[in-house]
Amino acid sequence: MNTSELMRATPDELASALLNRRMLLKDSLPGVIRNLEAEEDALSPKLDRMKKAFDEANDKVVKFKANRDECQTLAGTLIPDVKRIRAKLNDSGGMISLDPKWKKMRLLEQIEEIENKIQTSALDHKSERKLLEKRRALISENDKWIRDRKDSNPEMSEYLEKNREMSKLFKKADKEHSLMMGAVTKAQPLYEKMTSASEEIREIRSQLDRAKELLAQSDKAIDYWEKRIENGFGDMGPGFRDLLKGQKNVDMGGSSSFAKRSRKLKDKKSRGEEE
Repeated sequence: MNTSELMRATPDELASALLNRRMLLKDSLPGVIRNLEAEEDALSPKLDRMKKAFDEANDKVVKFKANRDECQTLAGTLIPDVKRIRAKLNDSGGMISLDPKWKKMRLLEQIEEIENKIQTSALDHKSERKLLEKRRALISENDKWIRDRKDSNPEMSEYLEKNREMSKLFKKADKEHSLMMGAVTKAQPLYEKMTSASEEIREIRSQLDRAKELLAQSDKAIDYWEKRIENGFGDMGPGFRDLLKGQKNVDMGGSSSFAKRSRKLKDKKSRGEEE
């Protein structure tokens, strides 16, 4: 009802309306509760699966990150050793010039080009076999060059070994970083879905708790308004205060509770402006 209709309503009419509302709620709430419980039962296992999938994806991120950090740390500890040995070799003349044949053949570059072709091209078995045979020969030449350099200067052996290990670790760190970023990309939508489902089930449970609370209060509220309709709206003892006290005060020339609140707000506002 609108404001004017509400003002014209008698206490009995208002009490009857409230009683009917409470009785309707009592009748409808069990169905509401069943529907909310069904929604919760349907969503809970989905949320559990989402959490499990996200945890698995996140575990991969953590693992790849740990591997990356470990490789980077280990590689970083080798840098001072490599620089120290290189400086020592330079000072002693141990960094002999590259063999002209090896430099001209660009062995490492050729090996890298072959590796790229194998990894990125759709090759038949014959073509792939030829590339593998060529790579095998190039690696053999490269190994021979390394052995010759080791024989020419024993300190070069340590330099090459540490340099090779440092490069290997940095490459592995880069690979683990790429794997980590891929895992992050997969985990992000899982996190967003899990967060959305968590908020949804939290709202369902909040509504369910409220519905159960209202149902638990229904009998008490129905009993209250039934007694009011039967025995009136005055002071009936504990739990049944005088509901018409405000009306009686207005009838005797006093201010309504609404007018009192409005005056208090106005006075508070005036004090605030003065300050």
